[in-house]
Amino acid sequence: MIPFPAINYLAVLSCAILLWILGAVWYSPALFAKKWMELIGVTREPGKRDGLLLGMTASFFGDLVMSFIIANILVWANISGFQRGAVLGVLLWIGFIAAPNLPQGLYEKRPFKLFAINSGYWLVGLLIVGGILASWHATR
Repeated sequence: MIPFPAINYLAVLSCAILLWILGAVWYSPALFAKKWMELIGVTREPGKRDGLLLGMTASFFGDLVMSFIIANILVWANISGFQRGAVLGVLLWIGFIAAPNLPQGLYEKRPFKLFAINSGYWLVGLLIVGGILASWHATR
């Protein structure tokens, strides 16, 4: 069994909150909400927030899990410093977000813009979170 190292849980929690806020801004009307909803075929009635609370809650817990896993990878790889952590974040994005989601979108005949919006969020998020966790020293 792979041992879990001692990590900085405050750094993990902070990064999860940051990812959650980034997602709220990324998918807001100020940025990509309108185009994203158009691409996935969703229309919203003014004033209705169907599933918003459940989705945002699930997003936060997913962000928390992802931040925890990245912190562990950083410790196992002995990576510190914002730049090296950001590079790891980009590598994780290439391997675990872009690599499976691009062909899936092609098979499903989804517009490339949808891939760009969704994957772009994760690229920015993983780059920032990897950098922060590595510079905040994911270990205690």
